Amino acid sequence: MPLLNDRNLLLLFVGQGVSRLGDGLYTAAVAWQAWALTHDPSAVALVTVAAYAPAFLATFVAASYADRYDRRRLMIGTDLARAAVVTAGAAMLLAGVQNLTILVLGTALLALIGAPFAPARNAIVPQIVPTERLQQANGILQVAFRAAFFVGPLLLTPLLTYASFAAVLVLDVLTFLVSAAAVAALRVPHPAPAGRRRGLVTDLAEGLAAIRSAPDVLVVITTFVFALAVASGFLAVGLVALVGQGGPYGLLLGIAGLAEIAGALVLTRLPLPGLAVTAVLAWGLLGAFRLPLGLVHSTAAIAVLLIVTGLASALTDIPLIALVQQRIPEAHLAKALGLWEAGVAGALAVSPFLASGVIGRIGVGPAFVVSSAALMALAVAAAVVLTAVSRAGRHRADPGRDRGNSPGASRSPGSATARPDTTCESPPSPTWPRL
Repeated sequence: MPLLNDRNLLLLFVGQGVSRLGDGLYTAAVAWQAWALTHDPSAVALVTVAAYAPAFLATFVAASYADRYDRRRLMIGTDLARAAVVTAGAAMLLAGVQNLTILVLGTALLALIGAPFAPARNAIVPQIVPTERLQQANGILQVAFRAAFFVGPLLLTPLLTYASFAAVLVLDVLTFLVSAAAVAALRVPHPAPAGRRRGLVTDLAEGLAAIRSAPDVLVVITTFVFALAVASGFLAVGLVALVGQGGPYGLLLGIAGLAEIAGALVLTRLPLPGLAVTAVLAWGLLGAFRLPLGLVHSTAAIAVLLIVTGLASALTDIPLIALVQQRIPEAHLAKALGLWEAGVAGALAVSPFLASGVIGRIGVGPAFVVSSAALMALAVAAAVVLTAVSRAGRHRADPGRDRGNSPGASRSPGSATARPDTTCESPPSPTWPRL
């Protein structure tokens, strides 16, 4: 991966990969600890909601600080604060103070403190990577995120077997410290402009206005959130109901995770003709590949379908991130990404309940068919809306086109829209410059 020859991107790749490894380990560990304390499935669900609800409620607001202050320092402070929270949790555990209430509150506090981190991280990428390489850079980072989040839970069994839950927390603290050190070593050659100091409410209002002024971005984000709510719960809830055994279930989840990593890796080298259209149609592709899951019963066939859906899933978020980075002004970039992250958290929180409800009513096979059909319909509808948005943008940019391009209807030099229409176009790809 030649992009990793760049020092800044390599630091971000390593630091955030280690951080995501800790996230994956912690997510699996707190679910296990909730079960160990109570042997109650509702306790596991409560911890899961505690991990996502604060992000859903706070990420957009917290992202405002990533737009108004130094993103690098904010990321460092967030990592150190989260390390302190987990350290306190480990100390309480070693002191014999452990119950479900503390576990839920600690998980929620960790999620709340971490709310601005992901928007700041994604918003800092355009400051260290040229615009024409954003898709490739995001693909490389997603390889690290997906691989590390996949490996993290695999470490849980040996750690609990040969150590303890406290050792898991200590390792999580170390991942936060490594992440903070890597971010501290970044050299940001194109810092975000300071601009005028805005209040929180004013900044949020201006951020929403900036997002509304890029309707293609709004369509892609909205599609992603609704599609994720429809899709993600069926992989967790529906797959276990479909397979019915723990061993094959774990194997199939592992196969799906590896396929997602491979898909992200492919996108580091694959040029995309249109970021917005690709991002929404990817959900239709994913739905088409998932639909047969409700019709087949062979573990091998299910594995093949999960491989192709895993590859397709990389197309849903990597183009989205690159599109937002290109279309939203620097002063509001973190807020736009924060809006997406908040929507993701909300979708992940409700999706398991949605999936279990549908499966309980119509059965696992028909539920996969219905959810897949919904994904395809949503993707087609979003693509139609994007086409209309693109045509409207071209009409505003050149109103004389619909009036026969008469001399009296020609544009004045200053009448073009401020932001070029990039809904269905990706930037050129010149040689990667050294930073």
